[in-house]
Amino acid sequence: MDPLCTSHQEEEKTVIMKEEKETEDEKKDDENDDDEEEDEDEKDDSETTVIDGEEELDDKSKETEPQQQKEQAWAPTTYSKFGKEVFCYVGEEISIFEALDSYGAVIWPAALALCHYLETNVEQLNLVDKAVLELGAGPGLVSIVATLLGAWVTATDLPEIIGNLRANLLRNTRGRWRNTPQAAALSWGPDVERIYPRSVYRYDYVLAADVVYHHDYLEELLFTMRYFCRPGTTLIWANKVRFPTDLVFTEDFKNTFNTTLLAEMGEVKIFMATCRETEDHLQHHPAG
Repeated sequence: MDPLCTSHQEEEKTVIMKEEKETEDEKKDDENDDDEEEDEDEKDDSETTVIDGEEELDDKSKETEPQQQKEQAWAPTTYSKFGKEVFCYVGEEISIFEALDSYGAVIWPAALALCHYLETNVEQLNLVDKAVLELGAGPGLVSIVATLLGAWVTATDLPEIIGNLRANLLRNTRGRWRNTPQAAALSWGPDVERIYPRSVYRYDYVLAADVVYHHDYLEELLFTMRYFCRPGTTLIWANKVRFPTDLVFTEDFKNTFNTTLLAEMGEVKIFMATCRETEDHLQHHPAG
């Protein structure tokens, strides 16, 4: 047999097989297209159902909207998201960037409650031109609100928090007020006496929100509060009770300062505290 003829026949068979395969592939493609169209039709139907359901939920939510707003007023803004949250206080839009790598990088309920209290009680707590220190400032929302209310603010937290804290402060206050808030590292405990000597640092107000959380530094926190809350200073502490240790700290707090319960907002309590000792006593008996 002629090898060329054999080769030609094989080529013809190959062409026929390719054509049959292409025909089968085209049939399969047509079937897949039909299936996709059916899936899209079903999806459209399901989306219509969801939208209808949302419209019904919207009608119901309108009826209970005031109740829902009241329940959610002091809830933390985010637990599982890294990104920007927007708040409105003192007539300004405040953008806060948060993260989940630390408790100190998230807005917690007591911060929202304290911001609301500061904004709505300006006659009782007039911060204009007052020196304000915030302990455990986190992303900086409370310090930003205090700045917009006219205070000279120093926002403090652990060194690893300072970068994001400073960025949030500058982003939200630059050009809005003549006072520029400062961000500074501060670890609670006796070391504050060396870094913040009394002869140099004195504050009209010390603010703290949700600083009593699941940590082992409650004694150091109370020491730091005592150190900065000297005669003439008012300490404002907002807290949501979560653990038995919160209750123990609250009792120690009340035994350390002259305290007044300013407000209860849901599960958040806001205390005002002043120093029990005189200035002369503190000079001869340092905190601790």
